[in-house]
Amino acid sequence: MLTPATLTRTVAAALEEDAPWGDLTSTTLLPEEARATADLVAREAGVFSGGEVFAAAFTLTDPQVTVDLHVGDGDTFEPGDVLASVTGSARSVLTAERVALNFAQRLSGIATLTAAYVAAVAGTGVRIADTRKTTPGLRAFERHAVVSGGGSNHRYSLSDAVMAKDNHLAVLRASGADLATSLRAAFSRLPHTTHVVVEVDRLDQIPAVLDGGAHTVLLDNFAIADLRTAVALIGSRATAEASGGVNLDTVRAIAETGVDVISVGALTHSARALDLGLDVRID
Repeated sequence: MLTPATLTRTVAAALEEDAPWGDLTSTTLLPEEARATADLVAREAGVFSGGEVFAAAFTLTDPQVTVDLHVGDGDTFEPGDVLASVTGSARSVLTAERVALNFAQRLSGIATLTAAYVAAVAGTGVRIADTRKTTPGLRAFERHAVVSGGGSNHRYSLSDAVMAKDNHLAVLRASGADLATSLRAAFSRLPHTTHVVVEVDRLDQIPAVLDGGAHTVLLDNFAIADLRTAVALIGSRATAEASGGVNLDTVRAIAETGVDVISVGALTHSARALDLGLDVRID
């Protein structure tokens, strides 16, 4: 998802937002010939993500700036570790500083939170997945960060999978349509490669979803005991996915019910940006 075109377009837009008519402070205060070296330093422990994005903020500002990444996406770090070094025109380095830091802090925060969820379910075989609850315009970046933290990506957009949620089912019920019949009809219109997910919030909804041939049953806000029952009902006929009410205190118990996937919106909508700093040295 984090393609070169997406990376360039998004970082360029962020740079334009931050300096639409140039960096007034740097261009009027700093000598044009001044050079600087800056280190990206961790102020707290975490998991790194967004190295390419961090570097792009500088090189799109000034192709003559060099960026050396000392850690890779998915690597852990401790307070005081130097994660990257940047060298070039002082004006260029300081112009790109905030955008580069914003991305590195945000993406590393997501990776770090994801890694905590993955660690919490270690040994269960459960996959921790993200959702579409991402910052508009930054989905590819934030989902890349989830993978950096050891998580998995859910469907990327409305266009690449069928996912019938509660509002879709409400419309079907209001129209008098039978769910299993509607699902079978949908399959007849879909490519054979398309994955179909149906969300349920009650045990008695599961048989119709299975009869309709859904690949995944999304169990929304189920109690632990009901999750165990649902997993038994589903068996090997579909993937069992749990969502809703998931946090670091509950995720282990949810995983131990036997579900295959746990989707967690908090990975992207509630992750705290990590404290990273750019310490500048004047050459």
